[in-house]
Amino acid sequence: MAKKEKKQETPVEEVVEEVAEAVEVNPFEEKYNAEHDARLRLAAEYENYRKRTAVEKESSYANGKADTIEKFLPVYDNLSRAMAQETADAAYKKGVEMTLNELVKILTAMGVEIIGQVGDQFDPNLHNAIMHTEDESVEENTITQVFQQGFKMGEKIIRFAMVQVAN
Repeated sequence: MAKKEKKQETPVEEVVEEVAEAVEVNPFEEKYNAEHDARLRLAAEYENYRKRTAVEKESSYANGKADTIEKFLPVYDNLSRAMAQETADAAYKKGVEMTLNELVKILTAMGVEIIGQVGDQFDPNLHNAIMHTEDESVEENTITQVFQQGFKMGEKIIRFAMVQVAN
């Protein structure tokens, strides 16, 4: 019979085997380390959950606020149209003006900004260009007419401004 030849190990492999044999793993220490690791992971998951829900809560409040403001925008539009109409009744015009000013004051207090003024530079992130005009007396990409005001709250656009852009 042929003798089985033992595979010759390198000195590094021999040292690793000797160290592995010499080190006895304490089963209690192993169990402790596993439990400790599991508890650390659980604590980290909970912290991530807490942060995520806080962000979701804040964004849901902001979204609800923006949705509510959006429902009031037709009132703003109608009051603006009423202000633009000529009338002989000064008291009526003053009442409409006061109502519009109060609505703008409330919107401003809620952090809403009116966007889209004549003379502003066109920004596709804020404005919706529905018309184009050629006018050499105005710079390129300048808003020449506003058909509907836009509104934004912080970085959130509630409604894009509908505008006419020159050149």
